[in-house]
Amino acid sequence: MILAPSPTLFAHEERDLPGGLRVLLIHKPHLQRATISLYLRVGARHETRETSGLSHFLEHMLFRGTPSYPTCHAQALAFERLGGTLEALTSTDHGVLSVTLPTETLTAALNPLGEVVRSPLLSDIEIERGIVEEEIREDLDDHGRQINADILVRELLYPEHPLGFPVTGSLEQLHRYDVEALRNHHARHYTAANMVLAVAGNFPVDEAWNALTSAFTALPTGKRLDVTPAPPLPRSARFRYVASDSSQTDLRIAFRGPGEHHPDEPAIEMLLRILDDGMATRLYGRLCNDKGLCYDVSATVETYEDDGVFDLAAETQHERAPTVAREMLNLCRELAEHGPTQDELDIARARLAWSTRAMLDDPEQLASFYGLAALANVTLSPEVRCRELLAVTREQIRDAAAALFRPERLGVVAVGSLSRGLQRELEKLTRSFR
Repeated sequence: MILAPSPTLFAHEERDLPGGLRVLLIHKPHLQRATISLYLRVGARHETRETSGLSHFLEHMLFRGTPSYPTCHAQALAFERLGGTLEALTSTDHGVLSVTLPTETLTAALNPLGEVVRSPLLSDIEIERGIVEEEIREDLDDHGRQINADILVRELLYPEHPLGFPVTGSLEQLHRYDVEALRNHHARHYTAANMVLAVAGNFPVDEAWNALTSAFTALPTGKRLDVTPAPPLPRSARFRYVASDSSQTDLRIAFRGPGEHHPDEPAIEMLLRILDDGMATRLYGRLCNDKGLCYDVSATVETYEDDGVFDLAAETQHERAPTVAREMLNLCRELAEHGPTQDELDIARARLAWSTRAMLDDPEQLASFYGLAALANVTLSPEVRCRELLAVTREQIRDAAAALFRPERLGVVAVGSLSRGLQRELEKLTRSFR
Protein backbone atom coordinates (compact mmCIF):
# COMPACT_ATOMS: atom_id res chain seq x y z
CA MET A 1 0.00 0.00 0.00
CA ILE A 2 1.38 3.41 -1.02
CA LEU A 3 1.00 6.07 1.65
CA ALA A 4 1.48 9.41 -0.06
CA PRO A 5 2.53 12.21 2.30
CA SER A 6 -0.05 14.58 3.73
CA PRO A 7 0.04 18.18 2.41
CA THR A 8 0.07 19.55 5.96
CA LEU A 9 3.37 17.81 6.69
CA PHE A 10 5.11 19.94 4.08
CA ALA A 11 3.58 23.29 4.96
CA HIS A 12 5.94 26.21 4.35
CA GLU A 13 5.88 30.00 4.22
CA GLU A 14 7.22 32.25 1.49
CA ARG A 15 8.32 35.83 2.10
CA ASP A 16 10.25 38.48 0.16
CA LEU A 17 12.85 40.74 1.72
CA PRO A 18 12.73 44.48 0.87
CA GLY A 19 15.60 44.07 -1.60
CA GLY A 20 13.71 41.36 -3.45
CA LEU A 21 15.33 38.19 -2.11
CA ARG A 22 12.85 35.31 -2.12
CA VAL A 23 12.87 33.43 1.21
CA LEU A 24 11.27 30.05 1.96
CA LEU A 25 10.68 29.14 5.61
CA ILE A 26 10.08 25.41 6.19
CA HIS A 27 9.52 25.16 9.94
CA LYS A 28 9.74 21.60 11.35
CA PRO A 29 9.75 21.82 15.16
CA HIS A 30 10.23 18.06 15.63
CA LEU A 31 13.83 18.28 14.37
CA GLN A 32 16.96 19.07 16.39
CA ARG A 33 18.75 21.08 13.71
CA ALA A 34 18.12 23.51 10.89
CA THR A 35 19.68 24.27 7.51
CA ILE A 36 20.20 27.56 5.71
CA SER A 37 20.70 27.12 1.95
CA LEU A 38 21.21 29.89 -0.58
CA TYR A 39 20.72 28.86 -4.21
CA LEU A 40 22.07 31.02 -7.04
CA ARG A 41 21.87 31.28 -10.81
CA VAL A 42 25.57 30.81 -11.41
CA GLY A 43 27.79 28.09 -12.91
CA ALA A 44 28.94 26.86 -16.31
CA ARG A 45 25.52 27.49 -17.94
CA HIS A 46 25.86 31.18 -17.10
CA GLU A 47 29.40 31.54 -18.44
CA THR A 48 31.09 32.12 -21.79
CA ARG A 49 34.23 30.48 -23.12
CA GLU A 50 36.13 33.52 -21.79
CA THR A 51 34.67 33.20 -18.26
CA SER A 52 34.53 29.38 -18.02
CA GLY A 53 35.33 28.23 -14.49
CA LEU A 54 34.99 31.71 -12.97
CA SER A 55 31.86 30.78 -10.95
CA HIS A 56 33.70 27.86 -9.37
CA PHE A 57 36.81 29.94 -8.61
CA LEU A 58 34.61 32.63 -7.01
CA GLU A 59 32.91 29.98 -4.86
CA HIS A 60 36.33 29.03 -3.49
CA MET A 61 37.28 32.65 -2.90
CA LEU A 62 34.15 33.25 -0.79
CA PHE A 63 35.90 31.28 1.98
CA ARG A 64 38.79 33.76 2.13
CA GLY A 65 37.34 36.09 4.73
CA THR A 66 34.82 38.89 5.27
CA PRO A 67 35.08 42.31 7.01
CA SER A 68 34.11 40.83 10.40
CA TYR A 69 36.14 37.63 9.93
CA PRO A 70 39.13 38.76 7.84
CA THR A 71 40.97 35.45 7.43
CA CYS A 72 40.04 32.05 6.07
CA HIS A 73 40.53 30.56 9.54
CA ALA A 74 38.48 33.23 11.34
CA GLN A 75 35.61 32.81 8.89
CA ALA A 76 35.56 29.02 9.24
CA LEU A 77 35.77 29.31 13.03
CA ALA A 78 32.79 31.69 13.13
CA PHE A 79 30.53 28.94 11.78
CA GLU A 80 32.19 26.04 13.55
CA ARG A 81 31.84 27.72 16.98
CA LEU A 82 28.09 27.63 16.29
CA GLY A 83 28.17 23.90 15.54
CA GLY A 84 28.07 24.05 11.74
CA THR A 85 30.41 24.14 8.76
CA LEU A 86 29.89 26.45 5.79
CA GLU A 87 29.71 24.40 2.59
CA ALA A 88 29.46 25.39 -1.06
CA LEU A 89 29.01 23.78 -4.44
CA THR A 90 29.05 24.99 -8.03
CA SER A 91 27.11 22.93 -10.56
CA THR A 92 26.37 23.27 -14.26
CA ASP A 93 23.43 25.64 -13.83
CA HIS A 94 23.42 26.70 -10.17
CA GLY A 95 25.49 27.23 -7.07
CA VAL A 96 24.70 26.77 -3.38
CA LEU A 97 25.99 28.00 -0.05
CA SER A 98 24.67 26.12 2.97
CA VAL A 99 25.20 25.51 6.65
CA THR A 100 23.43 23.14 9.06
CA LEU A 101 23.36 24.07 12.74
CA PRO A 102 21.77 23.25 16.08
CA THR A 103 18.40 24.93 16.56
CA GLU A 104 19.72 27.38 19.13
CA THR A 105 22.53 28.80 16.95
CA LEU A 106 20.90 29.13 13.55
CA THR A 107 19.93 32.77 14.01
CA ALA A 108 23.47 33.70 15.04
CA ALA A 109 24.85 32.27 11.78
CA LEU A 110 22.76 34.46 9.49
CA ASN A 111 24.85 37.61 9.76
CA PRO A 112 28.18 35.82 9.06
CA LEU A 113 26.53 34.11 6.08
CA GLY A 114 25.16 37.43 4.87
CA GLU A 115 28.69 38.89 4.93
CA VAL A 116 30.04 35.95 2.91
CA VAL A 117 27.40 36.62 0.26
CA ARG A 118 27.48 40.44 0.31
CA SER A 119 31.09 41.41 0.94
CA PRO A 120 33.73 38.71 0.55
CA LEU A 121 37.29 40.05 0.83
CA LEU A 122 38.59 37.83 -2.01
CA SER A 123 42.04 37.81 -0.40
CA ASP A 124 44.93 35.35 -0.81
CA ILE A 125 44.02 34.72 -4.43
CA GLU A 126 47.26 32.89 -5.25
CA ILE A 127 46.80 30.45 -2.37
CA GLU A 128 43.26 29.60 -3.48
CA ARG A 129 44.33 29.44 -7.13
CA GLY A 130 46.75 26.73 -6.16
CA ILE A 131 44.00 24.77 -4.40
CA VAL A 132 41.68 25.01 -7.40
CA GLU A 133 44.55 23.94 -9.67
CA GLU A 134 44.90 20.77 -7.62
CA GLU A 135 41.16 20.14 -8.02
CA ILE A 136 41.35 20.56 -11.81
CA ARG A 137 44.38 18.27 -12.04
CA GLU A 138 42.37 15.45 -10.42
CA ASP A 139 40.52 15.12 -13.74
CA LEU A 140 43.66 15.15 -15.91
CA ASP A 141 46.18 12.45 -16.77
CA ASP A 142 49.98 12.77 -16.68
CA HIS A 143 49.89 14.50 -20.08
CA GLY A 144 47.31 17.08 -19.05
CA ARG A 145 44.46 15.42 -20.98
CA GLN A 146 40.91 15.37 -19.65
CA ILE A 147 39.95 11.86 -18.46
CA ASN A 148 36.84 12.56 -16.38
CA ALA A 149 34.09 10.70 -18.25
CA ASP A 150 31.32 12.90 -16.83
CA ILE A 151 33.00 16.03 -18.21
CA LEU A 152 33.83 14.36 -21.52
CA VAL A 153 30.31 13.14 -22.23
CA ARG A 154 28.84 16.60 -21.61
CA GLU A 155 31.42 18.12 -23.94
CA LEU A 156 30.34 15.52 -26.51
CA LEU A 157 26.63 16.27 -26.09
CA TYR A 158 27.06 20.08 -26.02
CA PRO A 159 30.14 20.96 -28.08
CA GLU A 160 31.21 24.61 -27.71
CA HIS A 161 28.16 25.36 -25.56
CA PRO A 162 28.13 26.39 -21.86
CA LEU A 163 26.24 23.19 -20.94
CA GLY A 164 29.31 21.30 -22.10
CA PHE A 165 31.89 23.42 -20.28
CA PRO A 166 33.65 21.83 -17.28
CA VAL A 167 32.47 23.52 -14.08
CA THR A 168 36.07 24.08 -12.97
CA GLY A 169 37.23 25.55 -16.28
CA SER A 170 40.78 24.87 -17.47
CA LEU A 171 44.21 25.49 -15.96
CA GLU A 172 44.90 28.15 -18.57
CA GLN A 173 41.72 30.04 -17.73
CA LEU A 174 42.25 29.69 -13.98
CA HIS A 175 45.58 31.50 -14.24
CA ARG A 176 44.07 34.40 -16.20
CA TYR A 177 41.50 35.41 -13.58
CA ASP A 178 42.30 38.24 -11.17
CA VAL A 179 40.43 39.91 -8.31
CA GLU A 180 38.77 42.37 -10.69
CA ALA A 181 37.30 39.50 -12.74
CA LEU A 182 36.04 37.87 -9.55
CA ARG A 183 34.44 41.09 -8.32
CA ASN A 184 32.72 41.69 -11.65
CA HIS A 185 31.34 38.14 -11.63
CA HIS A 186 30.21 38.55 -8.03
CA ALA A 187 28.42 41.82 -8.83
CA ARG A 188 26.63 40.22 -11.77
CA HIS A 189 25.45 36.99 -10.12
CA TYR A 190 25.24 37.53 -6.36
CA THR A 191 22.07 39.62 -6.44
CA ALA A 192 18.60 39.13 -4.99
CA ALA A 193 17.10 38.54 -8.46
CA ASN A 194 19.40 35.54 -8.97
CA MET A 195 19.02 33.92 -5.56
CA VAL A 196 16.58 31.96 -3.42
CA LEU A 197 17.16 31.39 0.31
CA ALA A 198 15.59 28.40 2.09
CA VAL A 199 15.61 27.81 5.85
CA ALA A 200 14.41 24.36 6.90
CA GLY A 201 14.18 22.56 10.23
CA ASN A 202 13.61 23.68 13.79
CA PHE A 203 14.25 27.40 14.25
CA PRO A 204 12.55 30.43 15.92
CA VAL A 205 10.66 31.83 12.92
CA ASP A 206 10.25 35.46 14.01
CA GLU A 207 13.76 35.72 15.38
CA ALA A 208 15.21 34.13 12.26
CA TRP A 209 13.21 36.46 10.00
CA ASN A 210 14.52 39.52 11.82
CA ALA A 211 18.09 38.23 11.47
CA LEU A 212 17.52 37.44 7.78
CA THR A 213 16.22 40.95 7.22
CA SER A 214 19.31 42.42 8.85
CA ALA A 215 21.73 40.15 7.00
CA PHE A 216 20.32 40.13 3.47
CA THR A 217 18.22 43.25 2.83
CA ALA A 218 21.32 45.15 1.67
CA LEU A 219 21.85 42.73 -1.22
CA PRO A 220 21.59 44.56 -4.56
CA THR A 221 18.41 43.64 -6.40
CA GLY A 222 20.17 43.05 -9.72
CA LYS A 223 18.64 41.45 -12.79
CA ARG A 224 17.64 37.84 -13.35
CA LEU A 225 20.14 36.48 -15.84
CA ASP A 226 19.08 34.74 -19.03
CA VAL A 227 20.87 31.72 -20.47
CA THR A 228 22.06 30.77 -23.94
CA PRO A 229 19.50 28.36 -25.45
CA ALA A 230 20.54 24.72 -25.72
CA PRO A 231 21.99 23.88 -29.16
CA PRO A 232 20.01 21.90 -31.76
CA LEU A 233 20.31 18.12 -31.71
CA PRO A 234 22.87 16.61 -34.09
CA ARG A 235 21.77 14.30 -36.89
CA SER A 236 23.35 11.15 -35.46
CA ALA A 237 24.87 9.57 -32.37
CA ARG A 238 28.32 10.62 -31.21
CA PHE A 239 31.21 8.56 -29.86
CA ARG A 240 34.48 9.49 -28.18
CA TYR A 241 37.34 7.37 -26.90
CA VAL A 242 40.10 8.68 -24.64
CA ALA A 243 43.09 6.49 -23.90
CA SER A 244 43.95 6.17 -20.22
CA ASP A 245 46.29 3.88 -18.31
CA SER A 246 43.82 2.42 -15.84
CA SER A 247 42.71 -1.04 -14.81
CA GLN A 248 39.16 -0.52 -16.12
CA THR A 249 37.30 1.35 -18.84
CA ASP A 250 34.95 4.09 -17.64
CA LEU A 251 31.80 4.13 -19.81
CA ARG A 252 29.11 6.78 -20.19
CA ILE A 253 25.95 6.16 -22.22
CA ALA A 254 24.18 9.53 -22.21
CA PHE A 255 21.13 10.97 -23.93
CA ARG A 256 20.06 14.57 -24.22
CA GLY A 257 16.64 14.75 -22.64
CA PRO A 258 13.83 17.16 -21.82
CA GLY A 259 14.18 20.21 -19.61
CA GLU A 260 12.58 21.12 -16.30
CA HIS A 261 9.33 22.39 -17.80
CA HIS A 262 8.80 19.73 -20.48
CA PRO A 263 5.63 17.61 -20.12
CA ASP A 264 7.75 14.42 -20.29
CA GLU A 265 9.89 15.42 -17.30
CA PRO A 266 7.83 13.52 -14.64
CA ALA A 267 7.89 10.36 -16.77
CA ILE A 268 11.66 10.69 -17.21
CA GLU A 269 12.06 10.87 -13.43
CA MET A 270 10.05 7.67 -13.04
CA LEU A 271 12.04 6.07 -15.87
CA LEU A 272 15.19 6.77 -13.87
CA ARG A 273 13.65 5.07 -10.84
CA ILE A 274 12.76 2.03 -12.94
CA LEU A 275 16.34 1.75 -14.17
CA ASP A 276 18.26 2.60 -11.01
CA ASP A 277 16.67 2.90 -7.59
CA GLY A 278 18.25 -0.01 -5.77
CA MET A 279 19.94 -3.33 -6.44
CA ALA A 280 16.72 -4.98 -7.67
CA THR A 281 16.06 -2.48 -10.46
CA ARG A 282 16.85 -3.13 -14.11
CA LEU A 283 20.30 -1.63 -14.53
CA TYR A 284 22.03 -3.18 -11.52
CA GLY A 285 19.98 -6.37 -11.85
CA ARG A 286 21.02 -6.96 -15.47
CA LEU A 287 24.67 -5.91 -15.45
CA CYS A 288 25.70 -6.91 -11.93
CA ASN A 289 23.34 -9.53 -10.51
CA ASP A 290 22.56 -11.46 -13.70
CA LYS A 291 25.69 -11.09 -15.82
CA GLY A 292 28.43 -10.14 -13.35
CA LEU A 293 29.92 -7.60 -15.75
CA CYS A 294 30.47 -4.77 -13.26
CA TYR A 295 30.97 -4.12 -9.58
CA ASP A 296 28.60 -1.17 -9.75
CA VAL A 297 26.53 0.76 -12.29
CA SER A 298 24.38 3.87 -11.99
CA ALA A 299 21.97 6.14 -13.80
CA THR A 300 21.35 9.84 -13.20
CA VAL A 301 19.29 12.60 -14.73
CA GLU A 302 20.08 16.31 -14.79
CA THR A 303 17.42 18.72 -15.96
CA TYR A 304 18.09 22.31 -16.99
CA GLU A 305 15.72 25.06 -18.08
CA ASP A 306 15.40 23.81 -21.65
CA ASP A 307 17.33 20.55 -21.87
CA GLY A 308 18.68 17.68 -19.81
CA VAL A 309 21.05 14.71 -19.62
CA PHE A 310 20.04 11.11 -18.87
CA ASP A 311 23.27 9.30 -18.06
CA LEU A 312 24.17 5.63 -17.53
CA ALA A 313 27.61 4.95 -16.04
CA ALA A 314 29.72 1.83 -15.56
CA GLU A 315 33.32 0.76 -15.04
CA THR A 316 34.45 -2.60 -16.32
CA GLN A 317 37.41 -4.63 -17.57
CA HIS A 318 38.63 -3.23 -20.88
CA GLU A 319 37.68 -6.28 -22.95
CA ARG A 320 34.15 -6.20 -21.52
CA ALA A 321 33.45 -2.58 -22.49
CA PRO A 322 31.52 -3.38 -25.73
CA THR A 323 29.45 -6.03 -23.92
CA VAL A 324 28.55 -3.62 -21.11
CA ALA A 325 27.66 -0.88 -23.59
CA ARG A 326 25.51 -3.31 -25.59
CA GLU A 327 23.62 -4.40 -22.48
CA MET A 328 22.94 -0.82 -21.41
CA LEU A 329 21.73 0.15 -24.87
CA ASN A 330 19.54 -2.95 -24.98
CA LEU A 331 17.92 -1.90 -21.69
CA CYS A 332 17.13 1.46 -23.24
CA ARG A 333 15.58 -0.19 -26.32
CA GLU A 334 13.46 -2.52 -24.20
CA LEU A 335 12.01 0.33 -22.15
CA ALA A 336 11.37 2.38 -25.28
CA GLU A 337 9.49 -0.51 -26.87
CA HIS A 338 7.61 -1.99 -23.93
CA GLY A 339 7.93 0.32 -20.93
CA PRO A 340 8.21 -1.04 -17.38
CA THR A 341 6.19 -3.89 -15.93
CA GLN A 342 3.39 -3.07 -13.54
CA ASP A 343 5.37 -4.61 -10.70
CA GLU A 344 8.37 -2.38 -11.45
CA LEU A 345 6.14 0.69 -11.45
CA ASP A 346 4.44 -0.31 -8.20
CA ILE A 347 7.80 -0.71 -6.48
CA ALA A 348 9.06 2.61 -7.86
CA ARG A 349 5.91 4.36 -6.64
CA ALA A 350 6.21 2.89 -3.16
CA ARG A 351 9.88 3.84 -2.83
CA LEU A 352 9.08 7.34 -4.09
CA ALA A 353 6.40 7.80 -1.42
CA TRP A 354 8.72 6.50 1.31
CA SER A 355 11.62 8.73 0.24
CA THR A 356 9.35 11.78 0.11
CA ARG A 357 8.15 11.18 3.66
CA ALA A 358 11.75 10.61 4.77
CA MET A 359 12.56 14.19 3.76
CA LEU A 360 10.66 15.29 6.85
CA ASP A 361 13.56 13.95 8.95
CA ASP A 362 16.23 15.79 6.94
CA PRO A 363 16.42 19.61 6.88
CA GLU A 364 19.21 19.50 4.27
CA GLN A 365 16.96 17.63 1.85
CA LEU A 366 14.04 19.93 2.57
CA ALA A 367 16.10 23.07 1.99
CA SER A 368 17.55 21.57 -1.19
CA PHE A 369 14.14 20.65 -2.61
CA TYR A 370 12.51 24.00 -1.88
CA GLY A 371 15.53 26.07 -2.88
CA LEU A 372 16.11 24.35 -6.22
CA ALA A 373 12.41 24.24 -7.06
CA ALA A 374 12.01 27.95 -6.39
CA LEU A 375 15.14 28.83 -8.36
CA ALA A 376 13.83 26.87 -11.36
CA ASN A 377 10.19 27.94 -10.92
CA VAL A 378 8.92 24.36 -10.80
CA THR A 379 6.76 22.40 -8.32
CA LEU A 380 7.39 23.96 -4.92
CA SER A 381 6.02 21.27 -2.56
CA PRO A 382 7.48 17.76 -2.11
CA GLU A 383 3.95 16.45 -1.54
CA VAL A 384 2.68 17.94 -4.83
CA ARG A 385 5.75 16.64 -6.64
CA CYS A 386 5.23 13.17 -5.17
CA ARG A 387 1.61 13.04 -6.36
CA GLU A 388 2.66 14.29 -9.78
CA LEU A 389 5.12 11.40 -10.09
CA LEU A 390 2.74 8.80 -8.63
CA ALA A 391 0.27 9.67 -11.40
CA VAL A 392 2.72 8.70 -14.17
CA THR A 393 1.58 5.58 -16.06
CA ARG A 394 3.47 2.73 -17.68
CA GLU A 395 2.44 4.04 -21.08
CA GLN A 396 3.77 7.52 -20.32
CA ILE A 397 7.11 6.07 -19.25
CA ARG A 398 7.28 3.98 -22.42
CA ASP A 399 6.47 6.97 -24.63
CA ALA A 400 8.97 9.20 -22.80
CA ALA A 401 11.65 6.50 -23.15
CA ALA A 402 10.89 6.19 -26.88
CA ALA A 403 11.32 9.95 -27.30
CA LEU A 404 14.51 9.99 -25.19
CA PHE A 405 16.38 6.92 -26.37
CA ARG A 406 16.98 8.04 -29.94
CA PRO A 407 20.26 8.06 -31.92
CA GLU A 408 20.39 11.83 -32.41
CA ARG A 409 20.26 12.26 -28.61
CA LEU A 410 22.97 9.69 -27.86
CA GLY A 411 26.56 10.27 -26.84
CA VAL A 412 28.93 7.48 -25.75
CA VAL A 413 32.29 8.03 -24.05
CA ALA A 414 34.87 5.40 -23.15
CA VAL A 415 37.96 6.22 -21.08
CA GLY A 416 40.41 3.36 -20.75
CA SER A 417 42.92 1.16 -22.49
CA LEU A 418 41.14 -0.35 -25.50
CA SER A 419 42.56 -2.05 -28.57
CA ARG A 420 41.62 -0.63 -31.96
CA GLY A 421 39.23 -3.53 -32.41
CA LEU A 422 37.40 -2.77 -29.15
CA GLN A 423 37.26 0.92 -30.06
CA ARG A 424 35.72 0.10 -33.45
CA GLU A 425 33.21 -2.24 -31.83
CA LEU A 426 32.10 0.43 -29.39
CA GLU A 427 31.81 3.04 -32.10
CA LYS A 428 29.79 0.67 -34.27
CA LEU A 429 27.42 -0.02 -31.38
CA THR A 430 26.96 3.71 -30.96
CA ARG A 431 26.39 4.47 -34.63
CA SER A 432 23.99 1.57 -35.13
CA PHE A 433 21.74 2.40 -32.17
CA ARG A 434 18.11 2.69 -33.26
